[in-house]
Amino acid sequence: MVHLDRPTGGGAPRAGFVVSKAVGNAVVRHRVTRRLRHLVRPRLDQLPPGALLVVRALPPSATASSAELADDLDSGLRAARRKLSGAPVKTGG
Repeated sequence: MVHLDRPTGGGAPRAGFVVSKAVGNAVVRHRVTRRLRHLVRPRLDQLPPGALLVVRALPPSATASSAELADDLDSGLRAARRKLSGAPVKTGG
């Protein structure tokens, strides 16, 4: 799950991660956070200046492959950018 907010100030985009106990024990949560951080870092350049990105890991992220995490992250970023720009968000289904 991805949330994106563009504050009134500028500066470099920033990212934060929310990984609850539902994902797993501390070792699993830290592993998920490291994997997400690795995936988000190169994507920060695609965000508007001053953007705040929050990535919330859901329980399936504990067993997801890196490719699956990257696909889910890219999908979430696309939806968050559309929502931020005011364009209608296309939902799957």
